[in-house]
Amino acid sequence: MGVLYSEPMCQAAYEDDIRRVALLMNADPRNLNVQDDLFGDTPIIAACKRGNVMTVKYLLDQNADVEIRNKKQRTCLHYAARYTFSFLDYLIIVILMPVILIGYLIMMEKRNKNATLMKLILNTNVDINGVDCKGNTGLHYACQRKSDRLIPLLLQKNADPSIRNQVSSSVFFPSKVQYRNPMFVNVHCHQINFLSG
Repeated sequence: MGVLYSEPMCQAAYEDDIRRVALLMNADPRNLNVQDDLFGDTPIIAACKRGNVMTVKYLLDQNADVEIRNKKQRTCLHYAARYTFSFLDYLIIVILMPVILIGYLIMMEKRNKNATLMKLILNTNVDINGVDCKGNTGLHYACQRKSDRLIPLLLQKNADPSIRNQVSSSVFFPSKVQYRNPMFVNVHCHQINFLSG
């Protein structure tokens, strides 16, 4: 199931159609940060919703504004952290897992793609601790998805795990995730313990 945007630039970014994105950019450079009427998404937010790494890279190379928020007060960072496997991805992985571990390789490739997407976004001036309409940060979403690849990336950029969302939940980490630099964060039983390093 896809999203239908009112802005052709957002639709092209969502569909990972870099050629059409480039054509629309050449036609009108203002398309780079155009916001969709229905959701308020920009092209970079639309691309992050689908995990379209090449489109995100192209938009960042064109200096897309990563601070623009949609109607849910989310930036592209929130969607990079929220991006996860689709139902079709899970189905393919489950079917192919017994067959020479092809499913495992597909899963690892998708996880690497998620980490690459997050690294691209984190190398910009995006607000690492920006909260959305529910009070969630990118770190909240990465932790909800138990993303052992994204959590350390966000912590390295000084994401604040003490920020609470609207239901007063602080960040919960998956078990046995460890991170060092500049402090040691040791996580067990879904609680966070800060120990001086």
